Amino acid sequence: MDASKKLEFFSYFATEFEDSVAFLFPSHNSGMFDLHGYFPMILEGMTLTIEVALLSLLIAVILGLFGAIAKLSKSRIARSIATVYTTLIRGIPDLVLMTIIFYGGQIQVNNIGDSLGWDYIDISPFVAGTLTICFIFGAYMTETFRGGIMAVSRGEIEAALAFGMPSWKVFLRITLPLMVRHALPGFGNNWMVLVKTTALVSVIGLHDMMYNAGVAGGATRQPFTFFLVVALMFLSITGLSDLGLRWANRRFSVGVRKV
Repeated sequence: MDASKKLEFFSYFATEFEDSVAFLFPSHNSGMFDLHGYFPMILEGMTLTIEVALLSLLIAVILGLFGAIAKLSKSRIARSIATVYTTLIRGIPDLVLMTIIFYGGQIQVNNIGDSLGWDYIDISPFVAGTLTICFIFGAYMTETFRGGIMAVSRGEIEAALAFGMPSWKVFLRITLPLMVRHALPGFGNNWMVLVKTTALVSVIGLHDMMYNAGVAGGATRQPFTFFLVVALMFLSITGLSDLGLRWANRRFSVGVRKV
């Protein structure tokens, strides 16, 4: 790129940034902004993004617990299934999985439905996006929880068994609570990445804040402005999450001696 093209590029970027700042903080509306009436639509998309993230997290935690138990079980079949699951999911890009489930999954479901005489089944982007994200992060949670369970002192588990506790009660009352403290750092990292991964659902047509920002940016010819707002919204979600995770880490570390 020669000097004139570089100058033209940076001039365009500076102009776009100035317009965006003026658009976000106009002097005539007392410091408030409504993004030309699109701000409620962006907030609605943010709500949908949070719903996808929380529901995906809930299912991913359940998948992760079952996956961790399977990988630590004595059953070779259970270990093999869990290993194949985590290996495949962690090796395929998130966007590829999402398009496979949304487009390919819908085709396969309707092929089966046709053979059974069912009506056409339309898989919504919300369902497809949530299932994809929880399926992906279930694999990551599996490894996180497996590491947390392995970090629990074997002596405490043996002491509970010596008192006559059944295995299921030992897991619920001893292993699981102690595992949480060891798994929290990895869990928090997975949650942060999961929140950002929800931006991918816009490519399958879900009207999240990324999708709505694209629509608003195209209508107003101010894409920088709307995607900047989305970036700040994602930052606010992850920032609040970080505060909550720090509190949880302190709560579950009460009485633990720091080295």
